[in-house]
Amino acid sequence: MAPEVTTAVSPSRPPAAAAAGRLRLPPGNRRRVRGWLYVLPALAVYAGFAIWPALNTLRLSFFTWDGILAPTWAGLDNYVRIFQEQALYEAVLHGLILIVFFSFLPVVAGLLMTALLMGRIRRGMTFFRIVFFLPQVLPLVAVGVTWRWLYSESGVVNQLLDLVGLSSFTRAWLGDYDLALIALGFIGTWAMSGLCMMLFLAGAQKIDPALYEAATLDGAGSFRQFRHVTLPGVRKEITIAGVITTIAALASFDLVYVTTNGGPAGQTNVPALLVYRLAFNEGDIGGASALAVVLTVIVIAIVGLIRRFTRETT
Repeated sequence: MAPEVTTAVSPSRPPAAAAAGRLRLPPGNRRRVRGWLYVLPALAVYAGFAIWPALNTLRLSFFTWDGILAPTWAGLDNYVRIFQEQALYEAVLHGLILIVFFSFLPVVAGLLMTALLMGRIRRGMTFFRIVFFLPQVLPLVAVGVTWRWLYSESGVVNQLLDLVGLSSFTRAWLGDYDLALIALGFIGTWAMSGLCMMLFLAGAQKIDPALYEAATLDGAGSFRQFRHVTLPGVRKEITIAGVITTIAALASFDLVYVTTNGGPAGQTNVPALLVYRLAFNEGDIGGASALAVVLTVIVIAIVGLIRRFTRETT
């Protein structure tokens, strides 16, 4: 009788476990995949409501379309027509002037309020922050309606001028041909100053107190401490505030629409308001898209200059 031959069978993992082992990722890759899974919902929303509309606007800028009939190819005709319009240059100039009121003055006011609140004032800091930041909480439409009433002929501004004996200076501020843009700009200054202050306060609170103590031992007063310690410490926050407020100035629409609607005689026209008129009043979707693309390029260029200047002076 032949001897029975037995073969040893090595234990093996089930097929599902083996497949899972082959698909197992290194720890670093797993963390990266997990991170993308967390970001994916927000990325999808951003792509659907920001990136895709921007790309569609760029596409429509090369067509002639009234929003109803089928669009027809126009090439660069919309851009050529936009750059031939005198109203565009005036609107861009008005936007650049508004940068002074929406960006420069709020940054200066924010730094001043930061210096005061970071100095001797300690009690009531929360109250001051809420009061100064309140304009950012309010909708700009409500802000515009309120200031339109304040600037009216019987508004609070003219009443205060009458009270102090300056009745000769009273006028309908938003209807004045020479001062309407300046009056509109000061609304932006009031609205943006609180935001700048909050950014600067957040940056100043991260500064090492030892730097202030060293400056005090060196005989530096409050002004020199602010200039040589606080100001360099909030440089990044100044850049952020400058970028945000500059975009608000160049892309302003709701505040202008509610207060002046571009008047008087186009003295407060801004590019965003022209985009609205071309699209919804004149039915020129292609021209409005081309103007929106031009406005986007201008905003990116100016913001890039701000960041470059800040980086060079750091």
